[in-house]
Amino acid sequence: MNRHLSLQLGLAAAILLALVGAVLFGETALSAAQYGQALADPASGPGEVLWQVRAPRAVCALMVGAALGLAGAVLQGLLRNPLADPGVLGVSATAALGAAGAIVLGAAAIPGLVESAALVGAALAGLLLVVIAARVRAPEALILFGVALSSFAGALTALIFNLSPSPIASAEVMNWLLGSVQNRSWIDVAWVAPALAVAAVFAAGASPGLRMLTLGEEAARASGLSMGRMRVLALIASAVAAGAAVAVAGVIGFVGLAAPHLVRAAVRGDPGRLLLPSALAGGLMLVLADLAARLMATDQELKLGVFTALVGAPLFALIAWRAAREWRL
Repeated sequence: MNRHLSLQLGLAAAILLALVGAVLFGETALSAAQYGQALADPASGPGEVLWQVRAPRAVCALMVGAALGLAGAVLQGLLRNPLADPGVLGVSATAALGAAGAIVLGAAAIPGLVESAALVGAALAGLLLVVIAARVRAPEALILFGVALSSFAGALTALIFNLSPSPIASAEVMNWLLGSVQNRSWIDVAWVAPALAVAAVFAAGASPGLRMLTLGEEAARASGLSMGRMRVLALIASAVAAGAAVAVAGVIGFVGLAAPHLVRAAVRGDPGRLLLPSALAGGLMLVLADLAARLMATDQELKLGVFTALVGAPLFALIAWRAAREWRL
């Protein structure tokens, strides 16, 4: 069994264990008899807790984490930058802007409309990035445009929050920006799963190009790589994945950054083989993070986006420090 397959099987086994733990454990403790009742009768009270509350929340965290991990791996390969993540090109920020606008306009009362608005925001960002990528060749220029787009979308979201006439809508926007999979249902899983599948298809199409890009852009072109097509596939994959994640769970940072780094050594830095392990690692990270946030002894449950930021910010600093040392060398 090769190293790559062993990594995938190991991550899949860890995910299965994490999902079992996320279903079995929570803020409300159940007795052994109640667990038995839940298994025998899913419609019972304990069964409702396990299969209609905890299980969809855990699966939703898995899907969202996988989407963010996949988007991060694609962008790091495309931009050849280990510090790239779904937020660096503004996709997450524009998706959050769409969701915030829909909430303030009262769309939260209509099922699926806020999620649709977030996906539209991400799609618009992806379209802009595709247009820019067709006109510029340097990845640095695309990064700078993404940073500008992210800042502008963040400013508009803050403006919406500031001018919102309803305190209730403002609170909903804030909860969205903090990121969470709390109270998510199987309907939310049905939202993110197809989008993740679509993103995976486009990422698979970009995978050979990302691998060739490690030779350098000129060498990749000489080998017959269509840079324009590869960029379009990669940007669509990252936009769809990140947009779906924000649509369901709000803004959750650092997963897309950290997940590829956790598995990069095992694939020897091959960006084409990094995609699936990064998705699995991202899903595992978010399931464990959500379980930890649920089990922490706090008066109010810690928001998932806050938890990942607290853990991810030091990791980001470490990655940046190592990158800076390599650049000096």
